[in-house]
Amino acid sequence: MTAAKPQVTVYTDGACSGNPGPGGWGAVLMSGPHRKEICGGEPQTTNNRMELAAAIAALDALKRPSRVDLHSDSEYLRNGISMWIEGWKRNGWRTAAKQPVKNAELWQRLDAARQRHEVSWHWVRGHAGHTENERADELAREGMRPFLQARR
Repeated sequence: MTAAKPQVTVYTDGACSGNPGPGGWGAVLMSGPHRKEICGGEPQTTNNRMELAAAIAALDALKRPSRVDLHSDSEYLRNGISMWIEGWKRNGWRTAAKQPVKNAELWQRLDAARQRHEVSWHWVRGHAGHTENERADELAREGMRPFLQARR
């Protein structure tokens, strides 16, 4: 008999100072009494890349296959993974307009990261006072901080 997959709730966010510019990502992972907060960043990136990086890092941080409710305030992330990605894969990572998919390498990493989990993707309104979404935003800004200081 196999053990049931743990249920994990995740909140992710990405941030950028300028677009492109220094950026950061953050994620809050919760399962039962356990809570983990992670963040990181890059010196030159875009907000969309950081939204994707947050989701990838959160899924990669899970030690075993899980049932995941992933919440993001990025419609780009939610629509891309829920509606567009299968078409991109069929079209050789080209859009319906035959243009290369932006951030294709991150979409490919996200597609791989989600394969070992059962992920439900949820959109939440950003900066609307939701405690965990606000915390993910704080973590994203924390992840960006070292790259802002290096820019000065």
